[in-house]
Amino acid sequence: MSKPRSSFVWFILLVLFTAVFTFFGPQEKSLGDNVRIVYLHGAWVLTAQMTFLAGAVMGLIGLLTRRDGAHRWSQALGRTGIIFWVTYLPLSLWAMQANWNGLFLSEPRFRVAVIFAIAGVLLQIGLGLVAKLPWTSLANLAYAISLNFVLKQAGNVLHPPPSPIFSSGNLKIEIFFIVLNLLILLAAWQLTRWWQRK
Repeated sequence: MSKPRSSFVWFILLVLFTAVFTFFGPQEKSLGDNVRIVYLHGAWVLTAQMTFLAGAVMGLIGLLTRRDGAHRWSQALGRTGIIFWVTYLPLSLWAMQANWNGLFLSEPRFRVAVIFAIAGVLLQIGLGLVAKLPWTSLANLAYAISLNFVLKQAGNVLHPPPSPIFSSGNLKIEIFFIVLNLLILLAAWQLTRWWQRK
């Protein structure tokens, strides 16, 4: 099995294992079993954001050093980030429906997520067609900065700060969420390696 294919297989296996792992997550007093969807959706979007940030950092390194290797990592991380960001949207809808018995589509952070998902997909398609690595790095840097800025300005309705998980005082939930994040980050790493070697 070739290395790129092996990375993609590992990505699929890790996603499947994450789904099973999430099923055994600890319950919460008010949300019960449905809190597991919230855990998954939270860890999934954090992975997307961290991947975008990593893509921006590698893009900046590529622009400063003019090394194609850094540009290629930025390209791969940007593609992985948008896949996780787009797939976070149905998880978010599922979490809304399961826990609040309806879809709150005008929720500020969800609206931002949809706008940046559409823009991000179009951006990655455009960058793939243009095929200029420095442009990809610059675009990934601008995208990550813009997303972070807009999210900080968005209101919190279904996403009350600070993190409900890490302010819960429940060590079992906190440890579970950390492990879940590590699993999804590992899946994102495998997908990034696959993109980088294509």
